[in-house]
Amino acid sequence: MIQLVRPTEAMKEQAIEFRQEFFEHGEFVINGSELFDKTDDYTEWCKSIDANTKEETVNPNWVITDTFFAVDDDRIVGIIDFRHTLNDFLKDLGHCGYSVRPSERRKGFATEMLRQLLEAAQKTGMNELYLSVERKNEPSVKTIIRNGGVYERSFEIDGEQADIYRIALSE
Repeated sequence: MIQLVRPTEAMKEQAIEFRQEFFEHGEFVINGSELFDKTDDYTEWCKSIDANTKEETVNPNWVITDTFFAVDDDRIVGIIDFRHTLNDFLKDLGHCGYSVRPSERRKGFATEMLRQLLEAAQKTGMNELYLSVERKNEPSVKTIIRNGGVYERSFEIDGEQADIYRIALSE
């Protein structure tokens, strides 16, 4: 069973290998990684994501965010983040992004990662989360629906059709 764990310096080698697998598959955007796909300095990235968990230290261009690696048998299989609020930039991107490494897809990891994140979000007092997904990303659409996602609206991003789903966290 996977566990969501905060990235640490001790995970550096594993994390770099995780990121490299995406790049080797021609994927240069890792959703939910709080820009891990754009940094070359893992230590600085860890400092940044730690700072973004607290109101006093969050980047002024960001929102309070919790980022987790999904670990299965001591191997990073995915990454997921939880944005506590939505600013103007995030209103169409939603409260959460996630990615599963290419070699571990279609094994149910994304569904379980999102399920666990929803539990964590509910503990913060949130009543609902909004998630966006490109319409052509059928596996992610299924992941969101399996976790209670209900279609809200559509929009266009970078020439692609995308949908916003709402997931209620309380009855």
